[in-house]
Amino acid sequence: MSMRDGCDKILLLQAEFDGELDAAQSLSMTHHRESCAVCRDAWQRLQSTRQVLREKASYHKASAGLMARLDAALPELAPPLPIPRRAPVHALRRWWQPVAGFGFGTAAAVVLTLMFMTPVQTVDLADLVVASHVRSMQAGHLLDVASNDQHNVKPWFDGRVDFAPPVKNLADRGFPLIGGRLDYLQDRNVAALVYRAGPHVINVLIWPSAEAAAVPPQPTERGGYNIIRWQERGMNIWAVSDLNATELKDFVATWQAHD
Repeated sequence: MSMRDGCDKILLLQAEFDGELDAAQSLSMTHHRESCAVCRDAWQRLQSTRQVLREKASYHKASAGLMARLDAALPELAPPLPIPRRAPVHALRRWWQPVAGFGFGTAAAVVLTLMFMTPVQTVDLADLVVASHVRSMQAGHLLDVASNDQHNVKPWFDGRVDFAPPVKNLADRGFPLIGGRLDYLQDRNVAALVYRAGPHVINVLIWPSAEAAAVPPQPTERGGYNIIRWQERGMNIWAVSDLNATELKDFVATWQAHD
């Protein structure tokens, strides 16, 4: 993608898709896509391409002969620094020249193998959770369904997510439920429950866990926001707020104790 595609933010869009932006930059790009058809279409194409690669791309183990040639070639590559995930052209040339004598096919295999052996950067989920919380605080983004009755909020998610999120009203414990919304994290829809603690908002993001085992609450902090994540009953659950750490721990303990 390039600026020739019709928007000067298209390169930032690629960086956002690869998880290279911080929470504030990611939030800014999310707002930008709402008004930019070019970036919105490019985002959808990137998602479609990644999905196709995940479903259709095949993996082939390197043969013993190729591995032997790689072992022989690697000592000649100086300096022995790992190739970055997005290596610039001049860096690729430096890596290409020492293996050119092995022939085009083998040289290509060496370069591609080295590139794919480099660990892919992963998106920090805590940053995405904070970005979701910050985004929700913008006017009109906090609630899709406004209700303090869990019997109204829970059925609202039917057909909107492929799981049944646990919905609890903790008003009698000082944490009233005010509603919920549909959110999106790491390529999937998640349920967001919204609570209040005095003037503070607590977002609770829920989606199915790949593992059934329970995980106790684990606190962390990002950019002035406190986060606690845990797993229970086959669900990933993340609570995020500008509450202080002690009060957020009290909320989580109350939420877990309430059936």
